[in-house]
Amino acid sequence: MTTLNAELRAFYEARQQQIPADVQEILRTAGQELAASGQADRALSVGAQAPRFQLPSATGEYVALADLLSCGPVVLTFYRGAWCPYCNITLRALQQHHTDITARGARLVALSPQIPDESLTLSEKHSLAFDVLSDIGSGTAKQYGLAFDLPDDLAAVYDKLGFDLQRVNGGYPRTLPLPATYVIDRHGTIPWSYVNTDYTTRAEPADILATLDALSAGG
Repeated sequence: MTTLNAELRAFYEARQQQIPADVQEILRTAGQELAASGQADRALSVGAQAPRFQLPSATGEYVALADLLSCGPVVLTFYRGAWCPYCNITLRALQQHHTDITARGARLVALSPQIPDESLTLSEKHSLAFDVLSDIGSGTAKQYGLAFDLPDDLAAVYDKLGFDLQRVNGGYPRTLPLPATYVIDRHGTIPWSYVNTDYTTRAEPADILATLDALSAGG
C-alpha cells in the first residue's frame, strides 16, 4: 500500500516539471529560510496542553475542542488551504482512514485559515466526513506556534498563480500555518505531534492510528 508521503513525493516530482526555474528558486529559498527559523521546534509538541478553541465549521456551526474531548481523543490537523494540492492529497488520505480513526473512539478535525465558504467547497469536493474549521486570522494556529507570514516574493508568486489569499483567508493573505497534526488525549494533553516546515511532507495516517491504539491500550 502506497504511503501518503510516497504519494506526495510523486506529485512533487511531477509538478517540478511544470514550474518555471525562477519560481522554483523562490519556493526553495522560502522553504530553507522557514526551516532555518527554528519555528517547527518552537511549536507545541508532546506533553503540552492543547490550547482550546471554538471555531466555525464549513456549515457555520461552531465546534469547540472541549466538547470534542468530552467524547474521546481528537486528531487535529492544520492545513494551508484548498488551493494547496499537497493539502488536498493529505485530506483525501485522512478521509480514507476516517473510519479507522472513529473506530478507535477519536474525532478528526481539520483547521485552515480559510473562510467557511471556502472550506465548504473543499468538503463538498472531497466528500469529507470530518469537520473542516475556519481559523480566520490564524489565531488558533498562533496558539499552537504554527502561524508564520509569507515573505514578499513568495506572496507575489501565490498572487500570480491566482490563489487570491486576500479573499479566501478573510483579509489575512500573508499568514499561513505550518502543516501539522496533533493527537490530543481526553485530558487535553498532546501525546503525539507532527510539525514540519516542508509543506510537501505530512503526518502518516498509520502513525496517527498507532498513537490512538497506544492511547486505548493505556486506558
